[in-house]
Amino acid sequence: MFAGASSIALALLLVVFLVLGLAIYTAIIWQISARRVAAPPAETDIPPKKTFGLPEAVVAVALTSFLIMNIAVSFGRSPVQLGTRDLVANLLFTAFIVFFIAAFLKLRGIDIDSFAGFSRTSLKRAISTGIILLLAATPLIMLAEVITQNLFGGGSSRQEIVDLFNSSQTIQQRMMIIVLAVIVAPMAEEFIFRFFIYRVLRRYFGIAIGLFFNALLFGAAHNHLPSALPLFVLGACFTLAYEWSGSILVSMAMHALFNGTQLIFLAFPNLFQQ
Repeated sequence: MFAGASSIALALLLVVFLVLGLAIYTAIIWQISARRVAAPPAETDIPPKKTFGLPEAVVAVALTSFLIMNIAVSFGRSPVQLGTRDLVANLLFTAFIVFFIAAFLKLRGIDIDSFAGFSRTSLKRAISTGIILLLAATPLIMLAEVITQNLFGGGSSRQEIVDLFNSSQTIQQRMMIIVLAVIVAPMAEEFIFRFFIYRVLRRYFGIAIGLFFNALLFGAAHNHLPSALPLFVLGACFTLAYEWSGSILVSMAMHALFNGTQLIFLAFPNLFQQ
């Protein structure tokens, strides 16, 4: 009797949690739409800032094509056990892409801070905002996870990085994985996906289409089919957070918090139930 009542109470709590998450992100979407409608006309005496153009679109298409090719190749092969060298190589390659994009934009005379919004908010405020928005996104991600579990017959949505963490034998290797997953990956992926690719898509196709295809690419680029739908929802929430706040620091904070939380929950199954 008490077990049934507890299950009902938990289900109601989860429904309330889901409704609150939907309400918060609906309000964010409404504020973004209202802000664009009410945007004042540009001042004629102020020179417009240089924005993304055809050269950035060419680079974005090349980068997106590379990611799509990598996704297509991964679907036809069996899962690969990652190693420390794989992580280091991936880190170096990702860092190269980030520095290449940043240098390219600088050479083009584009003010990165004006679009990324690094100076628009403090790190403390970005983290606090990221915590709130990630909590609001959690029930949406959980719903996507439930749908995924049903589609894949309860298959695990754990990515290879978690399995590598579990199989690591030394504290040095685990610390490197934590640094990569919680610090390096959020900064690099948000810069590539949200700042660069999304800004190009937004420039030519608008916010809605840019958000959809950016989140779709973000989910698929992780090369893990059981995680694709939850990562699509997560990527959409990251993009909304960036668009609403005007600072990529907020989505970076959300990404770092999500990766850290997932690593703790999924890497220690004896302490937490999935």
